[in-house]
Amino acid sequence: MNVKPLESKFAAMGARLKVREIPSRWRMGDRRWINPTDFAVDIRRDGHGQFFELRVPTHLSESLDVSVMQAEPQQRHLLLAVRKIGDKPQLDRFLCGHDEREWFVAAVPGGASSVRQAMDALQPQDVRTAIARSGVSSRKRYARKNRAFRRQGEWFFVPEPPFVVDEKLILHDEPLRRGAGKPHLVEEIFRSGGETVRVCDHYPNGLSPNKYRAVVQRNPNAVRWRWRVMQRNPGVYARGTVRHSDHATITLPFWHRVIMNTETQSRTMANVAFLD
Repeated sequence: MNVKPLESKFAAMGARLKVREIPSRWRMGDRRWINPTDFAVDIRRDGHGQFFELRVPTHLSESLDVSVMQAEPQQRHLLLAVRKIGDKPQLDRFLCGHDEREWFVAAVPGGASSVRQAMDALQPQDVRTAIARSGVSSRKRYARKNRAFRRQGEWFFVPEPPFVVDEKLILHDEPLRRGAGKPHLVEEIFRSGGETVRVCDHYPNGLSPNKYRAVVQRNPNAVRWRWRVMQRNPGVYARGTVRHSDHATITLPFWHRVIMNTETQSRTMANVAFLD
């Protein structure tokens, strides 16, 4: 892997990239690579601040082709492509960039080949519908605030002024999170529907009742894993302040529908769920 051209592309937008190889181990019993099994793109921090890290297991070091499909240095964004070379070549796309206070990386679904296409792909259909309905210009459709939505990180908040909620059903100072990620704290939340799941540190995306029972049957000690009952993929509405340490606090004066970006639809994020 030729790292220098990649480092220069990241440097052009004011970022650093480090590639780290991690020793792989082959388990003879079931004939598979373990610890780790796949590459990862992440944000790390050292004495000089944040940097992008591409972690590559040694057994993949000769079979990965990594390139920058397109870069927008002034926007501080680029589209990174990681292709696995083999019998069934796989191409994964990651939007790398800067949002408010921090660098970020997002897995991109679909076949984006530019930064703009990647940003489009990360906007859910309901958000695109709101953009069209509100007549938002192409220049403002990626802003954190326009007539169609407010955005904080991966969460979109689409205004629903007529929405009315029974005050007794409102939850206060509730976390809004995706999987095991750092939560966004919402002053008021109303949720309805969704699938009841049990969540713990071992299963941050939740288990259905049947899968939970199966886990406990295999390992009786699992009942002590501090499970919480939560709703997966519910309808969620937010009002009031939304706080997160990586983002400026936003205030929603009336109810807004909460919609997560489409990152979980990408192949590399297929096992991440919308938990509230």
